Amino acid sequence: MAIEPVRRSFEILEALSRRPRGTIAVLAEETGMPRPTVARLLNGLIELGYATKVSRLIGYRLTDRVLGLAQGIRFIDHFVGAAAPHMHRFTQTHGWPLYLGSISHRAITIRYSTAAESPMSFERTALQRRSPILSGALGRAWLAFSTEEERRAILRDLGVRYDAKLAADFARIRRDGHAFSVLARPARLQGIAVAIHRNDRMLGCISMRFTRSAMSEAEAGERYGEPLTALARAIAIDAASE
Repeated sequence: MAIEPVRRSFEILEALSRRPRGTIAVLAEETGMPRPTVARLLNGLIELGYATKVSRLIGYRLTDRVLGLAQGIRFIDHFVGAAAPHMHRFTQTHGWPLYLGSISHRAITIRYSTAAESPMSFERTALQRRSPILSGALGRAWLAFSTEEERRAILRDLGVRYDAKLAADFARIRRDGHAFSVLARPARLQGIAVAIHRNDRMLGCISMRFTRSAMSEAEAGERYGEPLTALARAIAIDAASE
């Protein structure tokens, strides 16, 4: 039957959803499938972005892309609901537009923005826009404040080698408390981003976009680094109160 591979793939998804991670041996035992079949289906799920290999010893885990299938929709709605009032007050006070993002299949997806209400915005909306993880301010903040295991898994999924330079970049971001976009060429706009996390769990990131003619990165960090960090802490508290 044509539906059989789909059914088996969902069995793997369900088995992985019941644990933080699982090896081929564990998944084969739980689903009753042969190990080669489990390996083949896992490769398909990895290709589609729903699973990732952590290591040979630890096995595989689901990615956040599965959140969009069901439970994640509820969490994202709650997360946006918790963040929106805080973002609105920030933009009312400081003027600059804010962008709320979370990781989704090798990019950061914008879940909410105050661009439409900002007098200093250059766009009316940015919802569902995807931002690069490695060069965007949101992605760099996410990587810097993730656990070491999650950081390595994300970079491996991107096909990026985690070298000493990247490690130093992330250490600097953690020390500063915020990240900036890496601009390949001179640009009119720049972004500063902070992480929203609760204990070791990354919930999302928030960035403020500003014109480079208005201030330098150093000035942006000095003026808005702490207010953005305080904003992220408030959002984390409200988002965790579900």
